[in-house]
Amino acid sequence: MSGPRHKGRESALQIMYQVDHGALAEEAITGFFAYFALSKAGRELADSLVHGVVEHQSDIDKKITDCSHKWRVDRMAVVDRNVLRLAVFELFHAPDPQPKKVILNEWIEVAKRYGAEHSSAFVNGILDSML
Repeated sequence: MSGPRHKGRESALQIMYQVDHGALAEEAITGFFAYFALSKAGRELADSLVHGVVEHQSDIDKKITDCSHKWRVDRMAVVDRNVLRLAVFELFHAPDPQPKKVILNEWIEVAKRYGAEHSSAFVNGILDSML
């Protein structure tokens, strides 16, 4: 999986990692793309995902909290938390969403690549309970 949408999702996660640690979204986006090249489609998706999560974060975090029994969003691993935020935005708020199964599978793959050993199962469980 290395098409422009997949690369855009991975880039959005990397940018959200910076935002989660206090960077402003615009600065994180600009800084990221100053060092990493991405196709126009991938860049547009990453930009849309990051801005969407920032704009809808309180609603997104509530959805995650409602489905993550015994886990507060602020106590989740940074990668897991941001994979979930990006996936929830794409599933429920994106202006041009892909099929839900495609979105779910893509974000589980991203969690496998960037998360800890059990991140993909954790992400899958929470997203599956939402759907």
